This record gives sequence, C-alpha cells and structure tokens, in this order.
Amino acid sequence: MTHLNARPRAVAASPDKQLRPRAALPALCLTQITSWGIVYYAFPVLNPEITATTGWSAAATTAAFSAALVVSALVGIRVGRILDARGPRMVMTTGSAIGTASLLVIATAPNLFLFTAGWLLAGFAMASTFYQPAFAALTRWWAPDHVRALTVVTLAGGLASTVFAPLTAQLSAHFGWRHTYLILAAVLAAVTLPAHALALRASWPAPAHSTSVQAPTSRTVIRSRTFLLLTTALTLSAFAMYAVVVTLVPLLLDRGYTTNQAAWALGLGGLGQTLGRLLYTAIARRTTPAVRAAVLIGLGGVSTAAFALIPGPYPLLAALAVMAGTVRGNLTLLQATAVTDRWGANQYGRLSGLLAAPTTTASALAPFAGTALSVPLGGYPHLFAGLALVSAAAALIAHRTTPPLTRRR
Repeated sequence: MTHLNARPRAVAASPDKQLRPRAALPALCLTQITSWGIVYYAFPVLNPEITATTGWSAAATTAAFSAALVVSALVGIRVGRILDARGPRMVMTTGSAIGTASLLVIATAPNLFLFTAGWLLAGFAMASTFYQPAFAALTRWWAPDHVRALTVVTLAGGLASTVFAPLTAQLSAHFGWRHTYLILAAVLAAVTLPAHALALRASWPAPAHSTSVQAPTSRTVIRSRTFLLLTTALTLSAFAMYAVVVTLVPLLLDRGYTTNQAAWALGLGGLGQTLGRLLYTAIARRTTPAVRAAVLIGLGGVSTAAFALIPGPYPLLAALAVMAGTVRGNLTLLQATAVTDRWGANQYGRLSGLLAAPTTTASALAPFAGTALSVPLGGYPHLFAGLALVSAAAALIAHRTTPPLTRRR
C-alpha cells in the first residue's frame, strides 16, 4: 500500500489517456462541491445567527472569515510548490483534515479570539482543497485536454452554494449554528478525506519539456514583465468582480426593489456562471490568451457600468445579472488556464499559486472596500461606475500579457 506521505513516482508527462487516474475527475467534482459548500458558503448563511446568539459584531465575524481568505492566498504560494513536486494527494488529503479540525474549533469557540483562530486555520484548508490544487492536478494529468477537465470541475464547484446553502439553513433551523458546523465537519471528513486519499493515488507525471524552445524557468517567468502585468490585471479584475457581487443587493434595494427581487438577481448571476463555463472552451479555441483576457475582463466592466447607468425595469436588470455571471464564470477558467496558455504546464503549481495570491487577497478585501467606498463616492451607482473603470484599466493591461517569444512567432 502506498504511504500517504510518500512522494509519488514521477513518470514522463504524456497526453496518453492511460496515465489519467479515472477516479480523479469525479472525485474532485465531489470534493469541490463539498469543500466550497461547507468551508465557504455555509458562513454567510450562518453568520446572522452567529452574531445574534454570541453578541459578536457582524464586522468582527466577517473580518475573521476574510482573514481566512488572506491566509489562503499566502499559504497557496507554498502549496503550489508542493503540488509541483509531490502532486495533489498529500496536499488535498491533509487539507481535508485541517478543514475538519478548523470547523470543530469554530463550532466550539467560546470567544471571538478562538473563533478567529478557527478561521485562520480554515485558510490553510482553503489553500489545500479549493480550486488551486484541483486545477494543478487536472492540468498535469489531463494535458493537453485540461481545459475540458477544468470546465467540468468548475461546473461542479458552481453547485456548491446550490446544494449547501439551503442544507445549511435547514440544519441551522433545527440544531443551531454550532451543531450545524459540527454536522458539516463530519460531512466534510466523510466525503473529502477518503476521496482525496484514494482517488488521487496515481503517479505524478514529470513536467513536459519542449524540444524546440527552451522552457523558461519559474524564476524567469516571475520576474518577467508579462507575469507582472497579468497579475496586476487579474487582481484589479478580481477586486471589481467581488465588490460587485457583494454590493449588487444593496444597489437594487436602494433603487426600490424588494429583498426577494435582489436575491433572485444575485442567484441569476450564479446561473450565468454555469453558462459562461460551458462557453469557455469555444472561446479559447477562437482567441489568443491576451485578447481573451482583455475581452472577458472588459465585458465584466461593461456589465458593471450597465448596472450603474440602468435603474430598470427589473427584467432588464435580471438579464444584466445573467450577463455579469456569464463573464464571472469565464474569468474563473481564464485564471485557471492563464499560466499554461503562456508558459506551459511546467511548475504550474508554483506559478498559479503566486498568480492567485494577490487576486485572492483582493477578493477577500473587496467586500469591505466596496461597502466603505460607496459612502464617499455618493452611493452604489457611483461605486459601480468606479468599479467599471477599474475593470477597464485591467482589460487594457491584460491586452499586453503576451510573452515576448509568442509575439515573435
């Protein structure tokens, strides 16, 4: 039996489908739904009850959750290096165990300090079980058909809130938030621990090396102008995108729509994300990486500007929500393929970890920053106009993210 911490035997990377672990793709679909649903999406459902029963402020509990995302961004850099060397099995199995432990701490925390400590621990689990390690596994095992595999996993991940938000609400209504987290911790352990430990046991392919062009080292890539511009563009885009998601409901409420209408608009954005991910493969075949990044980020800015300028009617706003969600769905896959599109799959874990760190941090800070900026900017419509300008700047930067060697071809 292979020991869990043993370094997998490296084999030459190949597009041969026989090298792909058959159970990995369905297992990762299942664990992405479960991990995102429990560690991420359960919190916004439970937070009102948490603050009501403990007396802790919503700002403090939300800050603890955001701190977990920042920890995830920082830890993700180291996780990427481990993924390159050892593959996903040890990383994701350990992450499942840490996630379970973090939920136990959160559920039993007698004070805000330990509650926050539990979320900081959850940040390690997020870095080890969310999209980044799953993307690294599929990129190495499924190349050159990895875009299709990535699309399947992100489609599954998109169901996390659909499955676990209502489930969490039902559990909370019957058992309270603390026992709900205990139950969810048991579910997380029962589903993700065996799935990661058993389905990700395949040999980890060695990076493929081009025989025609010397592949750049990770150090060379990180120091390149292209990598810096790409990181900047994706970070600005992530900030604008997540600020829009969090402030869409307040925008619609200020315009006189009901809470139910605002919630439906937000939910339709999730439907749009699924649609967007189904379209990404076709878009990728017809565009270059730099053009694709510029167009998709730019479309995000267009949808944001439309929300700023169009007060109604409601069906038009609902259509805009679907459009915005479609763009967000594509942007998830855009970031997942940004490294391989420009530099190949060599050292994907490290490069994607470095690329994801500032974008994840921006997405963690966006909810606070967006809400805070709405006041000095004169309201949510002006905030959305400003966020549209941020996306426009990101699109212009993204258009310059073609590596020099690619440009000379």
